[in-house]
Order: sequence, then structure tokens, then C-alpha cells
Amino acid sequence: MTSEYSHLTPHTSRLTILITGGSGQVGFELRRQLATLGEILAPKRAELDLADSDSVSAYLAQHQPDLIVNAAAYTAVDNAESDQGMAARLNAELPAQLAKYSQQRGSWLIHYSSDYVYTGEGETPWQESDATGPCNAYGATKLAGDEAIANSGCQHLIFRTSWVYSAFGKSFLSTMLRLGAERSALSIVGDQVGAPTPARLIALITQQAIAKLTSAQAANTLESGVYHLAPKGETSWHGFACEIFQQVKQAGLPLAITTEGVTAIPTAEYPTPATRPLNSRLTVDKIEKALGIEMPSWQSQLALTVEEIASSR
Repeated sequence: MTSEYSHLTPHTSRLTILITGGSGQVGFELRRQLATLGEILAPKRAELDLADSDSVSAYLAQHQPDLIVNAAAYTAVDNAESDQGMAARLNAELPAQLAKYSQQRGSWLIHYSSDYVYTGEGETPWQESDATGPCNAYGATKLAGDEAIANSGCQHLIFRTSWVYSAFGKSFLSTMLRLGAERSALSIVGDQVGAPTPARLIALITQQAIAKLTSAQAANTLESGVYHLAPKGETSWHGFACEIFQQVKQAGLPLAITTEGVTAIPTAEYPTPATRPLNSRLTVDKIEKALGIEMPSWQSQLALTVEEIASSR
């Protein structure tokens, strides 16, 4: 397959890249990582209301981006149970709208999905070809978005991630940093297993994928489809918390808790409106082969994030 952007090399022209959700954890890192690849459009809500399909259509018609990187999503998992209309708009209808534009223009759409599209059962890491079966409304809307993109006929990369966090914004990491500095004891769920994925890694892999898509060498073009994007290894939320506290202590950041003060509890003792998957393990062989890389360990990625946080204080 010939690269759609083979004429847009660094020596000729630059891509116009639209990043939706640019103020979120992943969007922030994308803006930093993709800045060298072209002109970045990362409109704030005042410029583009993603909940309004007419606003999205007008923006696309006016700016005509060459590539869309959709980092926008309704990520409040528990709220999605009662706010299914908005969750469906942002997680399913918006991706479908962006896919339609991309298909008509003959351009690529990069979209971020979730391990929540799977059943969350068992202990075997999920493969991209495995059957889906979301256990909550959030997962169902994310799956609907994936299917809409695949059915649109547009050229697409769907990156399914798990347990996203970053040095900035609200995440499990930021919560642990706050609570760990205030308390000497915490109870953390220990029977949900996955791979904590930093937004920085997501942005880096996205940058490498776009570099392949824009290469003048047709052999370098990626195939449309779903790719898992997560570090190697696995842990529980309890294990993640303990590793955070160990690395934070080594970095000299404020900490009142020790790993001995972190107790593992079952999911049943921490009820939430939305059911959580117990198995969020993802195989990453496909993306490693496609990009010719080896994904790093989740521990090494956490160390980089903690180092970034420490250097910013």
C-alpha cells in the first residue's frame, strides 16, 4: 500500500495535524511529541465543542487537517453509567464523525481505545483478535467507537491502552502522591491486574507510527487496525501504589507512608457504580513487530515519570 502522505516529507511540506482532547493527559503529551512533525491544531473548547457534531463538522471543513489524532474521550468510568448520552457522543459518535471525514479525504485517523472493551475475565493477556465484551457503559461506548472507525473504511490506527497516567493532571499516580504525603496507611485494590501506561509513552509510540505513515518508503506503512499500546509486565493497583511510593521515596519527594502501610484489598471491598475488569493485561507483540521496537517495562516508565515530577518541583 502506498503511503498517503509520501509526498509530505520533511523536505517538502508539513502535515496539519488535528489533536482532539489536547488538554488531557494524552493530549498534552501529544502536543509536545508531535510538534516537530507538522502544524499542530489543538483547539480548546471555546474553539471546538466536541459534544456538538455541527461544531466538529464546521471546524473540519474550515481547517481540513491532513491527519487526525483523537485523544478526546469521556473517561469518567463511574459517571458513564448514568451519563451514557454524553459518553456515547464523545466515545462513539465523535470517532465515527472523524472517521467519516478521514475516509472522504483519504487520510489517516489515529484513535485511542481501552482494555475495557474486553470482558476483563481470566488471567491470560488479551490479544487484539480476542472477542470483546465490555463489563460497563464506558467500555461499551469505547467499543462502539472502535467499531465505527473500523466500519467506516478509513485508514486507521486504534491504540488500546490501559491504566493511563502522567506527570501532569489527575490520575492514580497524582492521587497516590497526594494521599501518600498525607496518610500513613492506605487500602488499595489488589485483584485487578494490568500495566500502568504513561501518557508520554503513548505519545512517543504515536510519533513513531506517524513517522512510518509519512515515510516516502511504501514498505514502511503500517496496516490499518487495532494495536495494543502498553508497557511490558503486569501489576495490581496495590503493586503499582507500592512501586510509586518506593520510587517517590528514592526521589526525595514528600511521603508519610511506607509500603508496609499499603494493604491489598479485593475489588468486592471497594464497590463502585461501574464494574471494573479484573484482567487488563494486554499483549504488545503486534505493535513491537509493526514498529520494530521493544516496549519498555512499566517500572522503568514510572521511574521516568517520577523523575519528571521531581525535577519540576
